[in-house]
Amino acid sequence: MTLTIHKALRRTMAASIGWSGAVLGRLFGGIGAEATDSSRRIHWVRGEEGATLVELALTIPMLLAFIFGWMEVCMAISTRSLLSEIAREGTRYAMVRGATCVNVGGSSCTATAAGVNAYLNSVNWPNVGGSVIAVSTTYPDGNENAGSRVQVTVTNVFPFNIPFVSKTSLTMSSTSVMYILQ
Repeated sequence: MTLTIHKALRRTMAASIGWSGAVLGRLFGGIGAEATDSSRRIHWVRGEEGATLVELALTIPMLLAFIFGWMEVCMAISTRSLLSEIAREGTRYAMVRGATCVNVGGSSCTATAAGVNAYLNSVNWPNVGGSVIAVSTTYPDGNENAGSRVQVTVTNVFPFNIPFVSKTSLTMSSTSVMYILQ
């Protein structure tokens, strides 16, 4: 019904003014002399132009929260891997510096628990979380002789800062145990 009224209005205006159907078609949203059903739909869609902006405004915060949350999870995994590496490095350092360790010059190179902790704290580890890494070295067998065990435990409190989620922290630790070789 609306399309018929539209055509009749166009014919009346064309006859009274003397314009061609193509000009009137462009004025009324059509491509040629006749208005099509799809051109009328396009005309109605123009009133929904702001819907895309609203959808974008609702979607972008969720997308950014997901991206930054995923980055925090990746940093936590990297920190866990770093803690494992620090613990292994500490036990390697201690296992070759047992009670019978002697340098080339004949001086003792025995690594005590405090010496292993000081060595691990002096190395510049790439701490992506930015939190404090605590190192604890123990000798479960009670001595630093060859054949005894050395245990290094590394602990870290990783702060989780995920958008739209309450701030929490995750306590991670890694332990490495090896036998002293010399």
